[in-house]
Amino acid sequence: MISLRGICHGYRTGGGYHPVLDDVNIDFKDGHSTAILGLNGAGKSTLIRIIGGAERPRSGQVIRTSSVSWPVGFGGCFNGSLTGRENLRFVCRIYGADIARVSAFVEDFSELGEYMDMPFKTYSSGMRSKLAFGLSLAVGFDFYLVDEAFSVGDVVFRKKAATHLQKLKEQSSLIFVSHSINAVKQHCDRGAVLNNGRLMSFDNLDDAIREYTRICNDRSSKAAA
Repeated sequence: MISLRGICHGYRTGGGYHPVLDDVNIDFKDGHSTAILGLNGAGKSTLIRIIGGAERPRSGQVIRTSSVSWPVGFGGCFNGSLTGRENLRFVCRIYGADIARVSAFVEDFSELGEYMDMPFKTYSSGMRSKLAFGLSLAVGFDFYLVDEAFSVGDVVFRKKAATHLQKLKEQSSLIFVSHSINAVKQHCDRGAVLNNGRLMSFDNLDDAIREYTRICNDRSSKAAA
């Protein structure tokens, strides 16, 4: 399980301090996949980074009793001077994963070919995400953080990624950030809506989608006024 207690976070801007998370409390339970919905700029990616430990909140506590992936598709954790294969081996050593098994999976999944042996800094953004996506799937975690992963690659690759995520749910849980309601319905059974720094949690995914739709409609109405 992953528990967030009293999480507050924000950033300094030209106009002063801008809060994005205000006393966020939620439990992500094993065996349930949760969609995090919210408008652009609501703080969803910040929340994902805090859950995974890539960013620390200004206050509050994150309690993890389960293993958590880095954000799926995020390649910012890799060394640019090392090749894709060298980065893969380094990550495997950190997590105690079998290098041969992980290498075979990632080579097939990412379809990077000879680029596996080229420096990571020469990769396009799509190639970086493919390596990170494949590696996170191969290492194995209790919870997978998925932040708009389906924007990676072409239609064929996105379909492959969706198929693997569906299989993952048999033994792992997803914390899933996406603007695609269809993707959310396919992969999640619970939902949470982030709006004005507050996170509302729903045991029923349809209730979360209705609240998110209401917020979107309100924003559209105000913009048209």
